[in-house]
Amino acid sequence: MTAWGMTVDLNRCVGCQTCTIACKHANATPPGVQWRKVIDVEYGSFPDVQRLFVVTGCQHCENPPCVPVCPTGATARRDDGLVTIDYDVCIGCASCVVACPYQARSIQHEREWYYDEGATAQEIQRPHEERLGVANKCTFCIERIDDAIERGLTPGVSLESTPACAASCISQALKFGDLDDPESDVSRLVRDNKTFQMHEELGTNPRVRYLYEVADTMPGRDLTSDDTDDAALSDLHNPLVGKRQTFWDYRAAMNFALGGMASGLAIVAWLAYLAGWIEAGKLQAGFASAGVIMAVGLFFVFMKLGRKARFLFVLRRPQTSWMTRETYCVALFYPAVAASIVWAHPLAYSLAGLAAAGFLLSQAKILFMSKGIPAWRAPLVPWMLMATGIFEGAGLLALITNGASAQLAGFAAAMGVLNAVIWRTYRRTGRASGIGPLSMRDIDGIAPVVLWMGYALPAAMFGMAVWSPTAALPAGMIAAAGGFFWKYALVTQICHQQGFALPKVPSRGSGTKAAPGSSLA
Repeated sequence: MTAWGMTVDLNRCVGCQTCTIACKHANATPPGVQWRKVIDVEYGSFPDVQRLFVVTGCQHCENPPCVPVCPTGATARRDDGLVTIDYDVCIGCASCVVACPYQARSIQHEREWYYDEGATAQEIQRPHEERLGVANKCTFCIERIDDAIERGLTPGVSLESTPACAASCISQALKFGDLDDPESDVSRLVRDNKTFQMHEELGTNPRVRYLYEVADTMPGRDLTSDDTDDAALSDLHNPLVGKRQTFWDYRAAMNFALGGMASGLAIVAWLAYLAGWIEAGKLQAGFASAGVIMAVGLFFVFMKLGRKARFLFVLRRPQTSWMTRETYCVALFYPAVAASIVWAHPLAYSLAGLAAAGFLLSQAKILFMSKGIPAWRAPLVPWMLMATGIFEGAGLLALITNGASAQLAGFAAAMGVLNAVIWRTYRRTGRASGIGPLSMRDIDGIAPVVLWMGYALPAAMFGMAVWSPTAALPAGMIAAAGGFFWKYALVTQICHQQGFALPKVPSRGSGTKAAPGSSLA
């Protein structure tokens, strides 16, 4: 089998940006979009300093996290290892963008020009209208590779069939070829040199390997504490530090906040009916209210799509995409709600309740599968979203029923306590789960409000409602508001991207960061 891959020699790269420009020219990417980037990295403080350049872009992973989250099948991995995007199928939902731990994907919603529209140079550039509103990224110049195979050329050997970045590299820092061919340059370099993969701990198995030493001349070194302390990883001027993602904005936040609340309401109403805490009329009112709230959230997420006319393509990937599964749950939920009102049969009630449960689980998994955002992929995130949805649902049901029975109030109080425990555990284990200092700072900033106002206060008030049902009304409002607040903050504020990490770097610099035996040591 062919396995196309690339090596990046950190000792050879001089930071000239030729690969960046060659990529931009070959692929006609618009202003602000770079498929191949070279970041300028500095470590230490005088006199112990080091500077190096790191080439980044799509890593064409063997286990790409962007593929299973795609609801349409637009993102796929070929047998030769290339991760591709079908622009004619992508709906621009950005699920793959937030799933990528390498900041390799982008979405451009409006056409932008380098020159005045109609200029000759602009006409040469080619506008690529098919890329508007959809995800795009480095393809390893897939057209060159496919053309080379048809013509009997060898990518990585023949420059015209090699990705533009590698073909243009003036220092030979970039090499491209077949990693499964033991005679290729990339296979030889990987075999004969020490290398690392970016974010290997995530299990993506990238097809880009970084070389970091020169045998007998320039050894590699481990990073020191001052290279990776909180000060370094909290500095937004540090190119290794991930910025907040902006692809899922307030519209996505509204979907998670309202969708979780609505599905939680439907679930609690159904369970309360089964337990005999409420009668059928109040269950129907709960379902109807949940349907309205959910519809508002779905409207916001629809407005977020880059290609809205293709929205039905979201149904294509139920085998892996939780967004697809969420949509199927919606398709079951609304007819079931309508049947529960018109038919008023326990079967319709159960279908609506189960569909709501599937919807809530799907939303929790959608966020968790966003592997490019450490604060979202923490193990407790799905449990937090589901538990919060149930707590909000209990609060909303208390509002709809104009109070709460002792049983419902007790259940809501217990859910408030459970949510407080999960939240505190999420915060306490955040660092161990890989959440960086910037997101931890955001979590710490809202923690008192979430813990005491969002959970502890309404839980205590629900406890009071066991004896005084009207106390459930303000408790329900506070519970719903608290859940909305932290979910909105999670999507729009606690959302720093993975950033980049170099487990090994060349011993090249001055002072303690110089190569052993160097006159600069």
